[in-house]
Amino acid sequence: MQTQQSQLASFTNFIAGQQIPSQSGRTFTSINPANGQEWGTFAESGSEDVNAAVQAAREALEGPWGKLSATRRGRLLMAWGDKIAGQADAIARMESAQNGKLLAEMKAQATVVKEWLYYFGGLADKIEGRVIPLERASVLNYTLREPLGVVGVIVPWNSPTFLTIMSCAPALAAGNTIVLKPSEVTSASAFELARLAGEAGIPPGVINVVTGAREAGAALVDHEDVAKICFTGSDAAGRHIASRAGARLASCTLELGGKSPNIVFGDALIDNAVVGLLAGIFAAAGQTCIAGSRAYVHDSIYEQVLDRLVQRVKQIRLGDPLAADTQMGPAATAAQLQKNETMVASALQAGAEALHGGRRTSVAGLEGGYFFEPTILHRLSANNPIMQEEVFGPVLAVTPFHDDDEVVALANSTKFGLAAGVWTQNLSRAHSMAKRLQAGTVWVNTYRALAFNSPFGGYKDSGIGRVNGMESVDQFLQTKSVWCETSDEIQDPFVMKV
Repeated sequence: MQTQQSQLASFTNFIAGQQIPSQSGRTFTSINPANGQEWGTFAESGSEDVNAAVQAAREALEGPWGKLSATRRGRLLMAWGDKIAGQADAIARMESAQNGKLLAEMKAQATVVKEWLYYFGGLADKIEGRVIPLERASVLNYTLREPLGVVGVIVPWNSPTFLTIMSCAPALAAGNTIVLKPSEVTSASAFELARLAGEAGIPPGVINVVTGAREAGAALVDHEDVAKICFTGSDAAGRHIASRAGARLASCTLELGGKSPNIVFGDALIDNAVVGLLAGIFAAAGQTCIAGSRAYVHDSIYEQVLDRLVQRVKQIRLGDPLAADTQMGPAATAAQLQKNETMVASALQAGAEALHGGRRTSVAGLEGGYFFEPTILHRLSANNPIMQEEVFGPVLAVTPFHDDDEVVALANSTKFGLAAGVWTQNLSRAHSMAKRLQAGTVWVNTYRALAFNSPFGGYKDSGIGRVNGMESVDQFLQTKSVWCETSDEIQDPFVMKV
């Protein structure tokens, strides 16, 4: 899978269990965002490569994978989870070197996906049809729950392994096969996942990997033999993908952007809330769809919370994401760094005030890195562009509020609805806010909590469908109704029986 070429890691596509260069011979290069240097080369795939991967997935579906019992299929997913956990450190180092996120975070994600594969592996043989009671007692009517077919999975750069498994685990448990297109920013770990699947006993062709940019993604979305697309990324890209897939009546699961509110009421435990605000936006350098990028703080404690936030943010240690004492790494790409700068500048021009940060910065020994200061803005109007659009960077916008109705209106005032946080000791208020907030996930007195058995997804422009939990498997199944006449009685076609 990986070779050394001019000191760069080199990867080819992975199709039907084999390493295969792109048919055009083209490649692209990934960059280490911590130092700005080239890290590895990858196949630049086109429609021919995607077609080969889809064909391999179809053959596996009709062959060894489709012929496995559901129980055996589930056991193989569990074995895959063990293999991934055993290589969590190597996977994490690949990802940190490509997206600049902390090694500890990437290793934790690569380790915890074992729990996802155990859960969905256990669900594989719990997929059941129903027997339908009919008026005609001589007819047996039952349903079968069958896989959709080949599923195209397109994942972003911020949490490659974690987001790949969140989509692939329910799809595979339902009996589908996969063509995976990782982000061109972080493609390396996808190959390790595919290789480990083979070691676990999953047949060749069940999981295929093609790398590249828009050409490869478009070919996967448009392929007539791809039954479903699972995409995680921006809302603009999600709309485009949904329209392309919908044109040929293929379904989509879309987990898109967010502009999540993190709300602190006057009765909240302030120390806990401050930690929750920090974790919601700076723990992953803001490079997560669920980032709590809008903080609404009750006016009775606003200045107190703001002072504590600024003091804590000043202490955040930027540096090499592989170093144990680093608390925040770089932006993943030069384009993301530029976006951070541009959006903060636009917010300031619209009247916001920066209490800390707001600029790119340099780290000793990593002068070529894409580092941006952790940033706190306040004095923002509701229509300030940074209150409406996703930054995907370490930028927190803080706003005071006075009462519950006001903050609900503010929190729901964007096109997004992925997540929300509520900090209060009032149980009645907590449940009321959970109902009123337009978000697929609401956290009360915590933030950034996810589990394999709890559904996750967005409202409004934050997506379609859910991952995690039992209902996610349903999104990868289709229902067949079977009718069996058990009587020998001859039915006259011209005599209607009601």
